[in-house]
Amino acid sequence: MQVAASLPDSHRYLPADPHKADATLLVFDDPHEWDLFSRRCEGSPSGSTETWESQVTVRGMHCAACSLTLEQSLLGIRGVRAARVSAASRRASVTWCPADTRPSEWMAVPRALGYELSPASDAFSRDVERQEARLMLWRWLVAGFCMMQVMMYAAPGYFSAPGDITPDIEKLLRWASWLLSLPVVLFSCRPFFVTALRDLRHRSISMDLPVALGIAVTFAVSTAATFEPRGWWGHEVYFDSLTMFVFFLLSGRWLEQRLRARTAGSLDLLSRRLPDSIERLGLDGQFERVAARRLRRGDVIRVLPGEAFPADGTIVAGETFVDEAMLTGESTAVPRAEGADVMAGSYNLSAAVQVRVFSLGSATLYAQIVALMARAAVDKPRLAMLADRVARPFLWFVLLASAGAAVFWWNTDPARALMAAVAVLIVTCPCALSLATPAAMLTSAGLLARNGVLVRRMQALEVLADIDTVIFDKTGTLTEAGMGLRDTRTRSCISAHEALQLAAGLARYSLHPLSRALVQAAGEGTAQPALMDVQEHAGKGLECRAAPCAGRGERLRMGSAGFCGVEDSPGHGPQVYLSDEYGWLARFDFGEAPRDDAAQAVSALRARGIEVYLLSGDQPDAVLRMGKQLDIHHLQGGCTPGAKLAYMQALQQQGRKVLMVGDGMNDGPVLAGAHASIAMGLSVPLAQAQSDFVVPGGQLGMLPAILGHARSTMRVVRQNLWWAAAYNAVCVPLAVGGLLPAWLAGLGMALSSLLVVGNAARLAKFKPGSN
Repeated sequence: MQVAASLPDSHRYLPADPHKADATLLVFDDPHEWDLFSRRCEGSPSGSTETWESQVTVRGMHCAACSLTLEQSLLGIRGVRAARVSAASRRASVTWCPADTRPSEWMAVPRALGYELSPASDAFSRDVERQEARLMLWRWLVAGFCMMQVMMYAAPGYFSAPGDITPDIEKLLRWASWLLSLPVVLFSCRPFFVTALRDLRHRSISMDLPVALGIAVTFAVSTAATFEPRGWWGHEVYFDSLTMFVFFLLSGRWLEQRLRARTAGSLDLLSRRLPDSIERLGLDGQFERVAARRLRRGDVIRVLPGEAFPADGTIVAGETFVDEAMLTGESTAVPRAEGADVMAGSYNLSAAVQVRVFSLGSATLYAQIVALMARAAVDKPRLAMLADRVARPFLWFVLLASAGAAVFWWNTDPARALMAAVAVLIVTCPCALSLATPAAMLTSAGLLARNGVLVRRMQALEVLADIDTVIFDKTGTLTEAGMGLRDTRTRSCISAHEALQLAAGLARYSLHPLSRALVQAAGEGTAQPALMDVQEHAGKGLECRAAPCAGRGERLRMGSAGFCGVEDSPGHGPQVYLSDEYGWLARFDFGEAPRDDAAQAVSALRARGIEVYLLSGDQPDAVLRMGKQLDIHHLQGGCTPGAKLAYMQALQQQGRKVLMVGDGMNDGPVLAGAHASIAMGLSVPLAQAQSDFVVPGGQLGMLPAILGHARSTMRVVRQNLWWAAAYNAVCVPLAVGGLLPAWLAGLGMALSSLLVVGNAARLAKFKPGSN
C-alpha cells in the first residue's frame, strides 16, 4: 500500500537531532553514497526540490500491522514524501527530499519504535541478517530441547493411574519442568516480549502482542500452580503446552524465513551481482585493483573470467562469452568481441577483456532493472492491501475475544478460563491472512525475474489472470529491430544462392543496416568470395573487383539502382541491387522480419482462447503482410497513438480485458490505458516505461507463460485466502469453548502460516508455459 505524503505540516514532526544520530547512519548522508541504495525520482530536477527514492531492508517487523505502523512513523518525518513497507519481503521504499531531511534522520526515527532500517545493498545489513538467522536457529534449538525434556517429565502424569505417583515425586517433576521452561521463556521467547513491550509503549498493536500475552499468562498460571497448588488458580500446570507452543511457533517462523529467502531472493541475488573491486588501467599503463565505486566514465578496466562487469561499456581489447541471463532472459552465453557493448551485472565467462566505461551507477540498464524489481518487492496488490487493512482490527478482535472467553468461563473454572483465553490469543493471530497474497506474489515475481520478465506493478498479476484480448504493436514488437531479406531475383546466369554469397561478401565491408541484413541472411561460416579493391561510397554503395566467371563480369557494384546503373523496380520495401559491367545481376528485396518466436506466441495465445489484435502506425499493406505471416485476423494499419488508444478503449467498452504489448517508444498512452501492459526489448526506457511488465530480452514466447503463471498465482492466492478464513472459522469457536489446548493452538497457528508460504512456494517450481 503506497501512502502518499498527505499529512499536514502541523502533524509532522522533526526527527531527532542529527548530531545525536547513530554514527553508523551518518555515512549515508554523503550524496556520493546515495546511488548505492537510492535513485533520483523520475522528472525530479537537480536542485533544492529534487526527491530521491531509497530501498531499505527492515528488521524487527513481523506482520502487516507492523508495516502500517512503520509507514505512519516514516510519513511523520518532515521531508519524507511517501513510504511503502512490505511485511512479506521485509523491505521498504522511502521517497524523501534532501532539502528537508537526510537518510540518517529518517532511518533513526523508526528505531524508537524498534525497527532497524538499512540500505538494501549494504553488506553490513546482510551480515546482520545472517547473525539474526543463526540466533533464531539457536532459539528454536533451545525450545526444542527443553520441550522434549518437559514432555518427558509430563508423560507420567498422562499415563499413570491416580495414586501411582507420590506427591513428592509429582512436585519434583513440576519443579524440573519449571526450571526447563525458564530458558524457553527468557531466551527463546525474548523477541515476542520485546516487540510486545514496544507495542505497549507506543500504544500500537502487532501479532506478537497476543502471542506474548498468551505465553506470559500460561507461564504465570503454571508457576503459581507449582509454588501453591492449592490456590484459586488450580493445581494444573501447562509447561508442556507452553514449550510445545513456543517450539511450534519458532519452527513456523524459521521455516517461513527460509522459504521467503528462497522464493523471494531474486532481488537480493540481482542486486548483489556487481563486484566490489575491479582492475583499472592507470596512467602508467599498468592495471591496479580499485573499488568499483571509484570508476568514472572513460576509464578502461580489465574484467577477468568469472567476474561481473561493474558498468556498461564497450570492449576495446579481447573477446569472450557473456552470461546475460538475469538481465535479458537469454539462457545461453552470448559472444562479445572487440567493439561490442557489455552490460553491468552480466558475467564474463571465458577470457579477460578490456572495457571502456560509458555508463555508471543509476545510468546503467542493470540499475534500472534493479530499481524496477525493488519497487515490485514493496508493491502491494489489491488483495494484500485489503488484508493489511483487516489485520489491525482483527488483532483487536482477538484481544476482545480472548477477554470474552476468560469472562465466560471464569465463574465455572478460573484455570480453564485463563487457558481458553490463551488459546484464543494464540490460534487467531492473522499470520496466514497477512501472508496469503504477498507470499504468492513475491514468489511469482521472483520466478518471472529469473526467466527475464521484470514486474513493475504487482497489481498487474491480478489483472493478467483475467485477460482475454491481446493487442500487439508491430515494429520492434512482433518484428526484429532490423530489416530481413524477403526475396532475391537474379539474372539467369547466376543462382540466388551464389548472388547472396557474393553480395554478403561485399556487404561485410560495410556497417550499413541493409549490409548487415545481407550478411545475416547468408549465415555465418559460409565461404567468402575473393574480393579485391573494395571501396565504399558513402550513401551510395560498394564496388570491387572479383575473379570473373561464366556469365559474370569482373567489376561489381552493390547499392542503389542509380549507383549500379540499372533501372529501378517498384517494390514495397528497401531494395539493394548487384551489377557488373554487363548490367543488372541481382536484386534483393527487404522487409521487416518477424521475430523467430512471434508465430508460435500468437498460436499459443489463440490456443488459450485469447483474441489477438495487431495495431500499427505502419502502412496498411505492410501490416496486412505481417498479419498473414503470423495468422492474425484482427489488424489495422496507419494508426496514430491516439487511434490505437481509441481502438483499445472501444474493446474495453465491450467488456474485454485487454493486454497491450509494445516496445514503449510511441505506445505510452495505450500502454498506460490498457488493463495490463508489457514493454518488450532493451530499447525501452525502463525508468519511464508506462508498462506493468518489462521483457528486456524481447522474447515473445514468454507471453503465454506470463499469462499462464498469472492464473496459477491467483489460484494459489485464492487457496491461501480460503485456507486462512476456514482455519479461523473452525479454530476460534473451539478455542472460545475451551476445547483447544494451548499447544494445539500454537501448532495450528504455525501450520497455517507454513501452509500459506509453502503453497506459495509451489509457484517457484512451475515451469513457465506449463500452466
